[in-house]
Amino acid sequence: MKELDILVIAAHPDDAELGAGGTIAKSIAQGKTVGILDLTRGELGTRGTPELRAEEAAAAAKILGVEFRVNASLPDGFLDNTKDQQMVIIPFIRKYRPRLILTNTVHDRHPDHAKASKLVSDSCYLSGLRAVPTFTAEGKTQQAWRPKAIYHFVQDFYIKPDFVVDITDTFEKKMEAIRAFSSQFYDGTAQAPEEVTPISTPQFFQFIEARAREYGRSIGVEFGEGYTTERAVGVEDLFDLK
Repeated sequence: MKELDILVIAAHPDDAELGAGGTIAKSIAQGKTVGILDLTRGELGTRGTPELRAEEAAAAAKILGVEFRVNASLPDGFLDNTKDQQMVIIPFIRKYRPRLILTNTVHDRHPDHAKASKLVSDSCYLSGLRAVPTFTAEGKTQQAWRPKAIYHFVQDFYIKPDFVVDITDTFEKKMEAIRAFSSQFYDGTAQAPEEVTPISTPQFFQFIEARAREYGRSIGVEFGEGYTTERAVGVEDLFDLK
């Protein structure tokens, strides 16, 4: 397969949309190729089922226009930076050969998010080592591949970003993709008290918008998505910076 521009690797179905939906849509509009790898099926979620979430994930992927969306079927709630889980992720990195990786935040309310952050980062490093063998479904040896950079999108906990992407033109598409996960988020209908979660209320959508407006304001635009980096970000032209 030819090199992919961006691979979004996220702990749960809907993490990619919540953390990077605007960036994904903007990158695709700019002609970049983008794919999504969900690490788990979200089977421990209070609402919905893994099967329903898979349908919702496919619908959201269609809205965003990604090249593909696949699932690693690692255990929800029990992501860990182990060799076994790394060896599940590395073949995906080598198969799709992404130039950039977008992945979960480095610290958050859900323990899977921070664990995925480190798991993905280390898997990317190991993917670049020829001495770590992985194989295709046909049994062929995969070539080593290491992405150029890894960027971590901010999620529930506030983190001061290292850079902000202007998503003003794609914010509504981001929200449309998020709403595709109707089992997880408020859909305008009455819900039984036992089904209410922190993300299933109307106020959660207000939070998403407020966060995007806050990050947008920090760079002088309407809406933004924030990212942290693992190393310094270089620029060739100071005028490329907002």
